[in-house]
Amino acid sequence: MCDDHTAEENDRYLASVHPSRRQFGMLAGAAGLIAALPIPANAADIKGHDVSITTPDGQADAYFTAPTSGKHPGVLIWPDIMGLRPAFRQMGDRLAQSGYAVLVVNQFYRSTKAPFLQPGESFDQPAVREKIQPFLKALSTDGTVRDAKAFTDFIDKQPRTDTQRGMGVTGYCMGGPMMMRTAAAVSGRIRAGGSFHGAGLVSDKPDSPHLLVPRMKGSYLLAIAANDDQRSPTDKDVLKRAFADAKIPAEIEVYADTMHGWCPPDSRVYNQAQAEKAWTRLLATFGKALA
Repeated sequence: MCDDHTAEENDRYLASVHPSRRQFGMLAGAAGLIAALPIPANAADIKGHDVSITTPDGQADAYFTAPTSGKHPGVLIWPDIMGLRPAFRQMGDRLAQSGYAVLVVNQFYRSTKAPFLQPGESFDQPAVREKIQPFLKALSTDGTVRDAKAFTDFIDKQPRTDTQRGMGVTGYCMGGPMMMRTAAAVSGRIRAGGSFHGAGLVSDKPDSPHLLVPRMKGSYLLAIAANDDQRSPTDKDVLKRAFADAKIPAEIEVYADTMHGWCPPDSRVYNQAQAEKAWTRLLATFGKALA
């Protein structure tokens, strides 16, 4: 994942996630229009606000949203490489409307506050790539674990969080490995997780996310983009075997006709039908594991 520290390693990561800089630019990130997401049936009244979370490495900016009454299972959301932005706030609100206390984080807080892209900017632009590369270099596997513990602790301290029930975690693109690292590092709390077009879930490195599966608990959903599967066709089999060997329930599926980044509603490759399918499967996973 983007936890690597050298420019060469970061370039390899980005190349593995996206076949070209130009194709990455197809992701609108913070720059694009946001598709309207359906409102859940019997949607709860919610309230969201910006928060600042103290971590061992500094102050992380984030967005917390939850129903205005009652206590609810907590959920941590790791955004994609374009970071915390209006689209992910909308996704957090939608999950809160379904009865969850949700924290959407800025994983790049060590380098910048969110959002860090301006209208019209996308990753195919050299200036944007130059802006994001230092953010990636500031990340590390150990840092992600420290953040995971700080973020889940924060969620548990909120009055609207039901600490008697398990917590969920989701990750998009680079957030996929972060989801798995969170589930392994905070296995005492995490009982469900979802990875959507997760990048770098399988590698030959000793800290590959798939090797963490035996340390995880609960149930998981791994929604794989069709073009990611074309580039790495054996990854899904490695993941299926890892979860099966650990006797951990996991729904691992390649979503037909999707491109990497198809889930966020501001993506230029947003596939509404398949994004809704993935969202429905996430709610089903959370509904069973966090009940």
